Amino acid sequence: MAAVQDGAVEPENEKEMKTETLNDSAGNHTAAVGGVLSSSPGAASSVGTPKPNTAAGSDEQQTLIAVLQFLRRNKLLESVEILRREAGILEETDEAQSSEAGGTGLSGVVNVSVEGGDATTSLFNRVSVASAAPPSTTVPQPAKGGEDQPDVNVVLSAYSQQGDPALYQVYYSGLKNFIESVLDCHRAELSQVFYPLFVHMYLELVYNNHENEAKAFFEKFSGDQECYYQDDLRVLSGLTKKEHMKGNETLLDFRTSKFVLRISRDSYQLLKRHLQERQNNQIWNIIQEHLYIDIFDGMPRSKSQIDSMSGSLAGEAKREANKAKVFYGLLKEPEIEVPLDDEDEEAENEEGKPKKKKPKKDSMGSKSKKQDPNAPQQNRIPLPELKDSDKLDKIMNMKEATKKIRLAPETLPSICFYSFLNAYQGLTAVDFTDDSSLIAGGFADSTVRVWSVTPKKLRGVKSAADLSLIDKESDDVLERIMDEKTASESKILYGHSGPVYGISFSPDRNYLLSCSEDGTVRLWSLQTFTCLVGYKGHNYPVWDTQFSPYGYYFVSGGHDRVARLWATDHYQPLRMFAGHLADITCTRFHPNSNYVATGSADRTIRLWDILNGNCVRIFTGHKGPIHSLAFSPNGKFLASGATDGRVLLWDIGHGLMVGELKGHTDTVYALKFSRDGEILASGSMDNTVRLWDAIKAFDDIETDDFTAATGHIHLPENSQELLLGTYMTKSTPVIHLHFTRRNLLLAAGAYNP
Repeated sequence: MAAVQDGAVEPENEKEMKTETLNDSAGNHTAAVGGVLSSSPGAASSVGTPKPNTAAGSDEQQTLIAVLQFLRRNKLLESVEILRREAGILEETDEAQSSEAGGTGLSGVVNVSVEGGDATTSLFNRVSVASAAPPSTTVPQPAKGGEDQPDVNVVLSAYSQQGDPALYQVYYSGLKNFIESVLDCHRAELSQVFYPLFVHMYLELVYNNHENEAKAFFEKFSGDQECYYQDDLRVLSGLTKKEHMKGNETLLDFRTSKFVLRISRDSYQLLKRHLQERQNNQIWNIIQEHLYIDIFDGMPRSKSQIDSMSGSLAGEAKREANKAKVFYGLLKEPEIEVPLDDEDEEAENEEGKPKKKKPKKDSMGSKSKKQDPNAPQQNRIPLPELKDSDKLDKIMNMKEATKKIRLAPETLPSICFYSFLNAYQGLTAVDFTDDSSLIAGGFADSTVRVWSVTPKKLRGVKSAADLSLIDKESDDVLERIMDEKTASESKILYGHSGPVYGISFSPDRNYLLSCSEDGTVRLWSLQTFTCLVGYKGHNYPVWDTQFSPYGYYFVSGGHDRVARLWATDHYQPLRMFAGHLADITCTRFHPNSNYVATGSADRTIRLWDILNGNCVRIFTGHKGPIHSLAFSPNGKFLASGATDGRVLLWDIGHGLMVGELKGHTDTVYALKFSRDGEILASGSMDNTVRLWDAIKAFDDIETDDFTAATGHIHLPENSQELLLGTYMTKSTPVIHLHFTRRNLLLAAGAYNP
C-alpha cells in the first residue's frame, strides 16, 4: 500500500492492523482495510471467502475468475477474451463461478477515496470492499516468498495483461500525455512519477518473459528520463531476462524500498482524479505498491527546487525522516590553563609593561565555559578521559591558536601541496595528523607509508633486549626507549592483502587506522610501527574509516552498505548502521563525537546517532556517488562532495539543503573547513583546489517555519559569488586537504603524468 504522509502519521504496524467502517453512497456496509488490501481492482475483486475446493490449482483459478469478473464489469471484453484464451477457461465455467460468487460477496464494490480531516493519515486511493463479513474482520496479507518472488500486485498485473503486454506502452503514454497537458506549476511535480513508473513497468515486462515488448518499452521511453538517472538506466538496460533479475542488488533495492515523491496537495489531487477516471490499473498498482507520496500543503515546487533535491536511488527523503532532534552543538572543553611562554614575557618586558600574574587562556577556551543549548550532555556517550599527554597537546594547540591567521575573503590561506611522485596511480588515501607533523598514504600495493614532514625523524622502540638495560626510573625514560639507529624519514607498514582505501590518524598521534579491500580495518602503533589489531566485521572491501575527534572510537564503511562503530579495545563493532542502498563510500564523525555521517553510492548522506544507532537525517540532492564529507567546526553544518562535481551544504539542525557550490568539473574527493569555519576548501579530480566563502554561504540562510515545514529551498542563483579562488595543479588530482592549526592549507595527491 502506498504510504502517503499528510499531517500526523500513525506507526506502520498500527496502520496495517487498522480496519475502518465506511458507508458507500448506496448505504452498503463496507470494510476498508488500510495498508492491507491492495488497491488493484483485480486484487479487490478477489477478496472474499471462496468456497473450499480440494482440486489442485483451485486457488489460481479463483484468482483468474475474479480478474475476469472485474474486466467484464468494466466492459473490457477484448481483454476478457484474451485472458480466457490464454488461461484455457471455458465461458460456461466463468459465468457459473461468477453467479456463485454473487451470493458470497466475492464481487466487490471498489470505492476510491482519500480521507479528509485536519490531521488524519491520507492513504492514496483507499479501497473499500463490499463484504458480508463483519467490519472487524481483517484480510490477511499474502505471505511473500524469496527475494526473487514477485509481489502480489505484480503477479495480478501480469495476469491481467499477460495476453497483451503492448498495453504497457499505452498506459505510460496516456499518463505522459496527461502530465504534459496540465498547468506548468503542476507539471514539474507530477513529472517525478515518470522514472519510478518506467522502471517498475519495464521490470514487470521482463519478469513475465515479454522480452521484445520490454525492449521496445525501454527504447521508446528511456530517453524521456532525467539525465541524472542515466547510470541507473544503463544498469537496467542489461536486465533483459528474468534470470538476470535474481541476485541483482540494485534491482532488489529498487523493488523493496519505496520511491519517495514529495508532491503538493493540489498536484496530488490532479493525479488521483486522472487515475480514477481512466481506471488505469497498471499505474495504479505500481503507485500503491512501490511509491511513498509525501503530501505537503502549499504552493507546488518549481522544477529547479525539485531537481536540487532529486537524484538518489530511492527518491527524496521523507520529511519525517529529518524531524528528530539533533544535538549539533559542541561539548564543553575542559578548562586548561595556558601559562605564558618565555617569548611572550620578554616581549611584554621590552614594551615596559608589567608581567601578567594570571595565566593566559585561549579565547576559544573561555568561550566554551557556557554550555551550548544545542550541545548534547557531556556524559551522553562515554568518552575517554584526558591523559596528561592530551592536556599538554591541548596547551600546545591553544598556543598555536594565538598565532593563527584570521582568514577572510581578503586574507586567503597559503596552500602547500604535497605531490606523491612515481606513485603510478597507486595512491588511494592520504591523511595528516592534527598538528601536521606526519603524513600517511595508503597504496594499491596494500602498503601504508608514513612520513615525517618536520625535521624530526620517525623512531621506533628499541628491541626487548635493549629495553631491559634502560633505567626505568629515569626522568627521560620515554626518550631512552626510542631507537635512534633505525630513525628515518618514512616507515612502511605491511599487513593488508589488498589495496588500502582509507587511513586515519588518532588525535594523540599514537595510532593509525587503515582499511582495505581485504575487508579488515587495522590499527597500527606509531611507536613500534607494527599492527596491533585487525578488526574483522566487514565481509567485503572497506572504503573508508575515521577516528573520533576524541580518540578511542572509530567508524568504518564499505561495500556491504553497513557502517560500523568500533572501539579500539573491542574486537566486535559497538553499533551497526544499516539503511543505505549501496556502498558506503565515506564516513565522518561530528565534532562532538555523538553522531556519524556516511556518504553512499546510493547518492544520499545519512546522519546516525551513536547513542542508539538511529538514522536522524537523510540528505538527498547529489546526482552521483558521494566521496567527501566535512563538518563545520561549530557542528551546525555539513558539506558534501560527489562525482557530479557539486559541493552541497546542509543545515543539520533543520535538516535542509542550504547551499550549492558549482565549479568543479570532476569528482570532489576532498573537503575541509578552516579552523574557525570562515573558508571551505574543496579538492577535485579536475586538478584544482577551490576556496569558498563559508560565512557568506551560511549567513544568507533563511530557515523560516515555512521552509522547514515544506522542505522548500531557495538556493542562490549564482554560487560563483561565493568562490574566492581557484588554484590549479600541474597534473595532480587533489585527494586530501588539511588546515594546520595556524590555518595554512595543506593539500595532497599523486602526480599523474
